[in-house]
Amino acid sequence: MDSITNTQKMLVLVGSPRRKGNSATLAKAVQRGAEEVGTQVSLRFIDDYISSFLRDCRTCRLSDGECSIKDNFRTLFFDDFLAADGVVICSPVYWYGLSAQIKSFFDRTFCYYAASYPNSDQVLKTMSSKRTGLVLASEETYPGASLGIIHQLQEFSRYTHSEFVGVVHGIGNSRGEVSVDPGSPVLLAEQLGREFFSRKYSDYRLDTERSKKVWPT
Repeated sequence: MDSITNTQKMLVLVGSPRRKGNSATLAKAVQRGAEEVGTQVSLRFIDDYISSFLRDCRTCRLSDGECSIKDNFRTLFFDDFLAADGVVICSPVYWYGLSAQIKSFFDRTFCYYAASYPNSDQVLKTMSSKRTGLVLASEETYPGASLGIIHQLQEFSRYTHSEFVGVVHGIGNSRGEVSVDPGSPVLLAEQLGREFFSRKYSDYRLDTERSKKVWPT
């Protein structure tokens, strides 16, 4: 398959601490698929970068506006998240929600888009208009187990004028068990990676002008 002419950047953000677990297995499948079509991919485990929850910025922000928490969140946020054209969130399902690592990542972004940060306007602009995707791993097959998480990322995407283009949900408990899920989530994750920047996206409103056909003939 031909490479993308203007290389687009994808961040695959993993919210599990397990390097060989089911979330990691699916994340690496997204990476493989994306790299097949020439996408530049960064795969990051959040716990390599974050060591603290968000604090009260009014009491702990440094005099130059920077965050005072001494970890590598800023590097992850600026060099990988803001620099990416698209982000795929990979998480286990914990108590019918995202992992604490993923939630902490999004909470920590507040420090840099809040008005008290000197360049917050630019941060908000760069956070917007990305492609987003969601990859989940859970032991439970119950279809409702992932609905709250899907809704959360859907609302984040709409809030930031981003395009939520796909969800993959793999079932497994023991390490890497999603590989034998009959639903083939590993193959679907690879497909999501390959099609991430080319997949058709539409989100109509009542007054949206649109063709009578979805697919060109």
